[in-house]
Amino acid sequence: MPETLDRAPGAELATIPGAAVIRRIRRLLIWAGVTALVYGTLVTASKGGCPGGATGDGGYLDANGDPTEVVPQCVQLTLKPSGLVFVFIAVAVLVAISRVLRAGDQASAIRVLDRTAIVIVAVVAAWSVVTLVSFLSIPLDQWDGTEPFFLDGFVFGNVDIVRTTLG
Repeated sequence: MPETLDRAPGAELATIPGAAVIRRIRRLLIWAGVTALVYGTLVTASKGGCPGGATGDGGYLDANGDPTEVVPQCVQLTLKPSGLVFVFIAVAVLVAISRVLRAGDQASAIRVLDRTAIVIVAVVAAWSVVTLVSFLSIPLDQWDGTEPFFLDGFVFGNVDIVRTTLG
């Protein structure tokens, strides 16, 4: 009868060479996936407004409350995640795996994978904050509702603009 082990080998014992590096690659992929999922969920927002209004006799008011013949417009802005962030995550993972293949030893390979996970989380977190702040700083109150609405400045996400007329 062949000899059997009384107990299973511990997690620190590798059954194949490089198992520790493979575990770190798996961990990097999990961190990248979770980060992409959280980014896609958190970086969604919307805001809108309708400056001006209608009078009781069928006329219209502009943003200052003055009568106007022009029908005021409403605008709805919707922020969606940027595809650049997902591309960054994928490229970072691929570059890290390429660097692991050229690593001199197991310790340096693990360092590359750990640092890449940290960089992915840090860059995506910073990008998310900047995206939300830039979106929330879009000045809707300065728009008069009678002219086309244009985004001023740079917003780090994708913004859909929907204009409708009042009434």
